[in-house]
Amino acid sequence: MTPNSEARRLAKALAARQLKVVFAESCTGGLMAATLARVAGISDHFCGSAVTYRNDTKHRWLGISGKLLKRPGPVSREVAEAMAEGVLRATPEANWAASITGHLGPHAPQRFDGVIFIGIAQRINRRAIDTHAAKHMLTSTTRSERQREATQLALAQLRTAIETDSADDEERPR
Repeated sequence: MTPNSEARRLAKALAARQLKVVFAESCTGGLMAATLARVAGISDHFCGSAVTYRNDTKHRWLGISGKLLKRPGPVSREVAEAMAEGVLRATPEANWAASITGHLGPHAPQRFDGVIFIGIAQRINRRAIDTHAAKHMLTSTTRSERQREATQLALAQLRTAIETDSADDEERPR
């Protein structure tokens, strides 16, 4: 099986800028890591992935407060940001992190069925990390299709953030 084009585009963006990335995954269960790991040579730029499926694991591995996991809850913009920041803090060699959390069904609450949040974190310096997250509504209907769709969205969102940041750097006065 060959790596998909979005994973190849992300790998190319990382290599061109000599960056390293790490993931924190929930609903995709490691599919983001498995997809990117299919790209030959990615070990120079991919640090790994924390698959934090349960709330207690998010708390213990990524340092997300139990209070945040209760309200607004694990499927939220705030938790996606905290996941990305937590895994980036835990991985000093990484420059960027992407996280994903969501409800993929089949037993999701109706208002959350197919909703995901993707978090992106960038290390600005040794102490500062910039984070943001975006909400997406998946169009596919089965759990496995949703995992693939969510993975593609996360890889694309990370690649866009990296490329946009590089474009901003070129335009900044020195």
